[in-house]
Amino acid sequence: MDSDDLQVFQNELICCICVNYFIDPVTIDCGHSFCRPCLCLCSEEGRAPMRCPSCRKISEKPNFNTNVVLKKLASLARQTRPQNINSSDNICVLHEETEELFCEADKRLLCGPCSESPEHMAHSHSPIGWAAEECREKLIKEMDYLWKINQETRNNLNQETSTFHSLKDYVSVRKRIITIQYQKMPIFLDEEEQRHLQALEREAEELFQQLQDSQVRMTQHLERMKDTYRELWETCHMPDVELLQDVRNVSARTDLAQMQKPQPVNPELTSWCITGVLVMLNNFRVDNALSTEMIPCYISLSEDVRYVIFGDDHLSAPTDPQGVDSFAVWGAQAFTSGKHYWEVDVTLSSNWILGVCRDSRTADADFVIDSDERFFLISSKTSNHYSLSTNSPPLIQYVQRPLGRVGVFLDYDNGSVSFFDVSKGSLIYGFPPSSFSSPLRPFFCFGCT
Repeated sequence: MDSDDLQVFQNELICCICVNYFIDPVTIDCGHSFCRPCLCLCSEEGRAPMRCPSCRKISEKPNFNTNVVLKKLASLARQTRPQNINSSDNICVLHEETEELFCEADKRLLCGPCSESPEHMAHSHSPIGWAAEECREKLIKEMDYLWKINQETRNNLNQETSTFHSLKDYVSVRKRIITIQYQKMPIFLDEEEQRHLQALEREAEELFQQLQDSQVRMTQHLERMKDTYRELWETCHMPDVELLQDVRNVSARTDLAQMQKPQPVNPELTSWCITGVLVMLNNFRVDNALSTEMIPCYISLSEDVRYVIFGDDHLSAPTDPQGVDSFAVWGAQAFTSGKHYWEVDVTLSSNWILGVCRDSRTADADFVIDSDERFFLISSKTSNHYSLSTNSPPLIQYVQRPLGRVGVFLDYDNGSVSFFDVSKGSLIYGFPPSSFSSPLRPFFCFGCT
C-alpha cells in the first residue's frame, strides 16, 4: 500500500468531531461513525432524538453498540503512528536506553535493563503502545460509568423539578380536603383546623426550599461531571507516553464524582390527628364489608390504575403488569345510598389498591375495572422506594404511607370517598364531591410481597 492509499485508509479511522483516531466508535442509524464520547458531548447530553453531526439525519435510537472492527483498526493505527515527542524525554538516565516498556505495578516507563533489575523483574511489563491502549480501554469504562451517573443525576434533576410542581399542587389540594373534613365534624374545631393548616404551610415551605436547593446541587454536579468526562476524553487522545504518565489520576477523578453525587429529596408532610374523627366514622361502621373470597388477579399499578384484570388467564393480563402474584377481595354488598365506613389491614403488603368502584362483576368471565367510577388509594414499592397515590386524576400523596389499618368512608349521597390512617386518626385523602350514578362496591387488591 503506497503512502497516498495509506493516508486515505487512515482518514477513514478518524472521527470528524474530534479529528483523532476513533475512541470507542459507534455507527449510528444513517451509517456514519463517531467516537461515543464525542457523540455524547455534542448531542445535547445524549438525549434522543439526536441528529447526526455529519448529515443531520435524526436518529431515534438512544444507545449504540461499539463498532468492534473500527475500534481494532483505530487501535492499530494509533500504535503505528509516529509519536510527536522529544526522544530525549524518553531515555533512561541510568542506562541511556530508550524506555519502551511500561511497568503495570509502579505505573512508570522502563528501559530493557531496568525491567530486568531486581526492583522490577517480578512485575508485569508491556510495550508502551499496548499498555496505552489498555489504559484507554480502562478510561472508556470509567467514562461509561461516569456517563451513567450523569444520566441518573439528570433524571433525578428532572424528577426533582417535577416533584416541586407536583408538591405545589398537592399542598393546595390538601388544604381544601382538610377544610372540607373539618366542616363535616359535628363539633367545632376551628382552632385545631387553623393550627393544622398553618403547620401544613410551614412544612411545605421547608420542603420547597429543600427541593430548590437540591436542584441547584444537581445542576452544579452535572456541570462538574461533564467537565470530568471531557477531561477523560481529552486524556484518551494524549500521546501514549503522556497518557501512561497521567493514569494515576483517572480513578481519583471518577471516584470523586461518585462521592459527590447528590441524592433526591423525599418530601413528606405530617398527617395530623383530627380530634374525634374515628368516633364519628364508627357511627357508620359496616361489619365484614369485604368478603372472604380472594380472587387471583393481574394488575398494572400505572398512574391512573386503568387495568385490574381478574382470573387465571395470563393472556388477559396487561402487556407489562407490575405484579401477577396478587389477589383481590370484593365487598360483600354494593352500596347505592347512605354513609358507610370500614377498615382494612395493609400491614402485610407493600403493593395494594384500596377503595370503591362501580359494581361490574360478572359470574362467567374475567373482567376489567376501567370505568370512571373508581376511587382508589394506591401503595406501590419499586426498588425500595414506597409511593402513595390516588387516581381520578392521578395524584401523588406526599404523606407517610399507612402501615397498619386504613379506614375507608363512603358518603354515597354526597358523592365523596375518603381514606384515613387509623393508627394516627388522620386524614390521608378525600376525593372531591361528585355524583354517583351506579352501585359502588368495596374493593381491595394486594400483592404477596
